[in-house]
Amino acid sequence: MSTPVDEEALKRISAELEKIYIERTRRSRELFERAYRILPGGVTYTVRFMKPYPPYIERADGTRVWDIDGNEYIDFWMGHGTHIIGHRPRLVIDAVLEAMGKGTHLGFENPYAVEYAELLSRVVPGLEMVRFANSGTEANMYVLRLARAYTKRKYVIKIEGGWHGGFDLLHVAVTPPFTGPESAGLLEEITRQTIAVPFNDLDAVEQALKKHEVAAIIVEPVLGAGGCIEPLEGYLKGLRDLSYRYGSLLIFDEVITGFRLAPGGAQEYFGVRADLVVLGKIVGGGFAGAGAFGGKAEIMELLDHIKYKDPRSRSFHGGTFVGNPISMAAGHAMVRHLSQNRSLYERANSMWNSFRRKVDRVCEEHGNICWTTGAGTMVGI
Repeated sequence: MSTPVDEEALKRISAELEKIYIERTRRSRELFERAYRILPGGVTYTVRFMKPYPPYIERADGTRVWDIDGNEYIDFWMGHGTHIIGHRPRLVIDAVLEAMGKGTHLGFENPYAVEYAELLSRVVPGLEMVRFANSGTEANMYVLRLARAYTKRKYVIKIEGGWHGGFDLLHVAVTPPFTGPESAGLLEEITRQTIAVPFNDLDAVEQALKKHEVAAIIVEPVLGAGGCIEPLEGYLKGLRDLSYRYGSLLIFDEVITGFRLAPGGAQEYFGVRADLVVLGKIVGGGFAGAGAFGGKAEIMELLDHIKYKDPRSRSFHGGTFVGNPISMAAGHAMVRHLSQNRSLYERANSMWNSFRRKVDRVCEEHGNICWTTGAGTMVGI
């Protein structure tokens, strides 16, 4: 922005809102005091903490959530971006109830996973083969191991501000000043294999490719936790061209953008095809076990134990709950609905573009205390 933020106005408004919040959330405050004695930081996940304490939500429906004090909120968070058509969609509930009636976790291969994999391959561009995972973090972990196995290289390029979960290799350069590990306990001998470069800077990417034997470039096509920042025109295509030129794989982390920007995610929205794609959140239809990765069959076949009998010659992937029938049924119902109702995206993207413009006007009217970023239904303030 050309006009600086009015810090004093921001502090004043924040203090007024905090006072109202405290007055209305007595039970949430009491529950947080209990939680703090048993949960580190008083929360199950640090990102859910907010000052002075988080609201404790007990139910949700559509666009609304209700806390234990009875307060009703419009939910812009939507389960960390998991719910694209609101909380508790009937079509998902019905699919899950039917699957649950036959067993909650079978522990064997099941038809739900095969049918869902076939659907994903039809909807997501270039998804010739796919494997399921239990989260976006887990999918990123396995996809990078696969990329290194395929290219026989060890270095990875990631973007400053890019969030790919808590996996050691990628848990670096997420928050300013983007100088290194984001957690205690991350070993330098691991994190130094990751090269972080600024978003929208193709020159920096090429310099890293020239200097190191890079297995893969992994990027969120739109930075999610990093501020909902759009790629500059030509940036994603530039990454595609550079990866071809230097023999590296291009991986799109579409945990957030997948099924959100378009049924086919950012690949469809921006018209650029990656070698591998990582999915999460919406892919689980609102249920846990929401993770998947896939792409070119030539690469994915390195997971095939039938073709590669020696485990040391193939890339490993597995997990007790991968392909769980509940998450498969939920995800299938959601993605089928989205792929059959593409007009939803045109309407939703138009609405949120209008929303961003209106919020920008409000911010200006209150002393430029904020501004918006985003693409489609991804909005940052």
